[in-house]
Amino acid sequence: MADTSDFRTGYTIRHKGGLWSIMEFQHVKPGKGGAFVRTRMKNIENGKVVEHTFRAGEKVEEVRLERRSYQYLYPEGDYYVFMNMENYEQIQLHEDTLGDVPLYIKESDTCSLLLLEGKPLSVEPPLTVELAVKQTDPGVRGDTAQGGSKPATMETGLVVQVPLFIEEGEVLKIDSRTGKYLGRV
Repeated sequence: MADTSDFRTGYTIRHKGGLWSIMEFQHVKPGKGGAFVRTRMKNIENGKVVEHTFRAGEKVEEVRLERRSYQYLYPEGDYYVFMNMENYEQIQLHEDTLGDVPLYIKESDTCSLLLLEGKPLSVEPPLTVELAVKQTDPGVRGDTAQGGSKPATMETGLVVQVPLFIEEGEVLKIDSRTGKYLGRV
């Protein structure tokens, strides 16, 4: 058992029957009343994000997750095949467990799998990914006084808002946490 003083970003706890990863936390000591810890947590199993307040010093059950590097190989029907980088063992994960991860990975990309007692829970793509623009409208010079943006469909099907000067075929760097354009490669 741990308490709220152990909280840090990425810390995993068992709370209300689910596994939760702490995304943000803030220790608050009001002038009146007891201190508390305000958190934003993400459910590891379904991706739901909630805010919850714990009393300072409240006991929580800590969960130790194992993070391993796996290489994404190929899709197979409703499943995606990943290979362990250490022993070359392959596993198949259903698309429901991946969420929007397939939009950020290409074949042979390296991902992190979170494992609880050897059972895969979720997949984390690299923080930044490089994807080619498959389709976007041409940007017309002089359309806007400030920098404008337009939607671009990437090779994986992801739609990202990009500056007007981006053209089809260019390779872009995308932040996989926010889905935002970071720059050209």
